[in-house]
Amino acid sequence: MSPTLAGCLQRIFVCGMIVFLAGCGGHPKGVLTPVADTSPKSSRVDMLVTTTRSRSANPGEMFTGERARVPAFADITVSIPPQKVRKAGEVAWPRRLPSNPATDFATFKAEEIDMNAAKAWLSASVRKSPDRSVFVFIHGYNTRFEDSVYRFAQIVHDSGVHSAPVLVTWPSRGKLLDYGYDRESTNYTRNALENLFQYLYRDPEIKEVSILAHSMGNWLAMEGLRQMAIRNGALPSKFKNVMLAAPDVDVDVFRQQIADMGKQHPQFTLFVSRDDRALAVSRRVWGDVARLGSIDPEQAPYKQELAENKINVIDLTKVKSGDRLNHGKFAESPEIVRLIGSRISEGQTLTDSRVELGDRILAATTGTAAAAGNAAGLILAAPVAVVDRDTRDNYASEVSALAGPSRRPHVVPACGSWSASEIDCRR
Repeated sequence: MSPTLAGCLQRIFVCGMIVFLAGCGGHPKGVLTPVADTSPKSSRVDMLVTTTRSRSANPGEMFTGERARVPAFADITVSIPPQKVRKAGEVAWPRRLPSNPATDFATFKAEEIDMNAAKAWLSASVRKSPDRSVFVFIHGYNTRFEDSVYRFAQIVHDSGVHSAPVLVTWPSRGKLLDYGYDRESTNYTRNALENLFQYLYRDPEIKEVSILAHSMGNWLAMEGLRQMAIRNGALPSKFKNVMLAAPDVDVDVFRQQIADMGKQHPQFTLFVSRDDRALAVSRRVWGDVARLGSIDPEQAPYKQELAENKINVIDLTKVKSGDRLNHGKFAESPEIVRLIGSRISEGQTLTDSRVELGDRILAATTGTAAAAGNAAGLILAAPVAVVDRDTRDNYASEVSALAGPSRRPHVVPACGSWSASEIDCRR
């Protein structure tokens, strides 16, 4: 393609996107400013947050997408409006601020706390859990802090889980073109996540730990578990369930991660979807190597490999959702969210036999799938932005990137930790 033609196509693309974006409004920013409890019929979700993000000067944002030297903690309470004004699986973002608890997700409390207060919160919450369990959620790529908080609140509420909810949120800038930065941020957070896992393992009050990861967060979850297994010689038996939703993990790397964990590992469940459009783009970006979230679990060699490792797969390909990328089905399908909650709270096998979705979910004790990320370049990313409502409101700022590379501030890596004094920072 000639430089002249390429430049012309770029200008056409930019103009088209500007026109498109003009009609796409995003939700207000800064929703974490607490509001008064004016809706007695609303539900509440209390969560502990641990993050390697830097603090924000904006109280309604709390944390940015940049990297902090050491982890921080927060005690957050989110109000969920009554079911009659919100569909299960849906985050009811406010159209304007302040949020209205009667119709919107709203923040009742958002306080940064120190490590001792975080430990006290966890202890008190675990004692309230019927089975003394903890539920850890790790979000994916292109996710702002407030997005991770509200999505986790939705999952906890809609699943009906009774475990102590812990959100792990890593430094994602929430920008479509910062895929590379986000990926490196998961690597930056590995030690901090492992240290959290080690703390949960050593706390005698905690009897069971379940983990749910989405998209790029699966890479972080798997690396944290792998490091723990190598350091300890095995994974602790209290780590019961690890649910990998649309994982953005190379299948070859996944094989090695599982092998490094040894024979004693949690019950892994993969949520895959062969029609995941974001994953199809990601596969192209990663050199056409299958990603863990979108393969056909009935095809060789995946079927045999996952059967040997006793890994469950729930194939969501035929499940319809409101997510036109088909990338967030695990959270947006009411039946699937409730299924997750049943598995965590009741210790039941995670299969599709307990739900009917019109198009039957195909569950198998086999499978490995192929991807959950997005594009590294603007042209590849464009189709994702057009269909993904969660990226439209931040895409406008990325159009200027066509004029030149975006800034990447240099950060000296530091050893993040749940408690730096409690565990070494070895790799």
